Amino acid sequence: MKKVLVTGSAGFIGHHLATLLHANGMEVIGLDQLNDYYDVNLKLSRLQSQGINIDEIEYGKLIGDEIKFIKLDLEDDHAILQLFKEQKFDYVINLAAQAGVRYSLENPKVYIGSNVYGFLSILEACRAVPVEHLVYASTSSVYGLSKQIPFNTEQCTDHPMALYAATKKSNEVMAHSYSHLFNIPTTGLRFFTVYGPYGRPDMALFLFTKAMLEGKPIDVFGEGKMSRDFTYVGDIVKAISLLLPKPPQANPEFDATQPTPNKSSAPYSIYNIGYNSPVGLMDYISEVEKNLGITADKNYMPMQPGDVRETYADVSALYSYIDFKPQVGIEEGVKNFIDWYKEYYNIE
Repeated sequence: MKKVLVTGSAGFIGHHLATLLHANGMEVIGLDQLNDYYDVNLKLSRLQSQGINIDEIEYGKLIGDEIKFIKLDLEDDHAILQLFKEQKFDYVINLAAQAGVRYSLENPKVYIGSNVYGFLSILEACRAVPVEHLVYASTSSVYGLSKQIPFNTEQCTDHPMALYAATKKSNEVMAHSYSHLFNIPTTGLRFFTVYGPYGRPDMALFLFTKAMLEGKPIDVFGEGKMSRDFTYVGDIVKAISLLLPKPPQANPEFDATQPTPNKSSAPYSIYNIGYNSPVGLMDYISEVEKNLGITADKNYMPMQPGDVRETYADVSALYSYIDFKPQVGIEEGVKNFIDWYKEYYNIE
């Protein structure tokens, strides 16, 4: 039985991933700081659904019978290293991070602490206690100013539009240096607008659903003329589960005279994970309206700082590597979210 660490396991993607990996027969240890960026009760509810007794949660204490959990801060590098030495993980998946493009404009220091120093703690622990594969979350936001659509992992990502994207770009280059120096197999995953049950309250689908059910207007940024490669969370975690046992190998054909960001002579790789089919924001809203039986009162607003007009993932490299492409479109995905939302908040 392989032992895997999932950081950010009380978060949206981490919750779904820990659940899937446990169902697949892995020994799963989840780790989360449980900060108050959004409703902590939602995070605790995710843990409870995995059988974690939330009354037993104490900082640094490993609890749980099936899926296990420990509350730790990634910046607590001594405690992280000690955990690695005690547990000797086969795989590590780092999803813990301070998320959100807009919040990074208000609280930049939090992003450096969590996303840079926190990731350094993981890299140093993997250096001290080698693992078979380190997988970590990056973001589609790294494409920044690029208008080369669809986004592919061979193109330049040197022009981020917000600090959040810059910290995730730094994760990619930090991982490469550790792959090169210490032979740690690392895979970075650029997520494209993930949505689904237990989603984050600061994301569009949650905000739209909540406002519409409360009879309030919804804010539609970019005057509604935006599109996103919306990707269902179940597809995301399925792809990660298939990637885990396939760590990257050093590429002897790497051309150092014409390097590309996604390949290396080190055991290092980068992939996009997206649905590979952008959906207009107004079409997305229409799907929410259809499922709720409510026509939204729309407050059209300009683009927000750090936002992009369109995202579109080229997933051909991922598909050829693991023979898997996201399957769930917005019709099914939005319905699944709204069904969960109504059940979670006891709405008839």
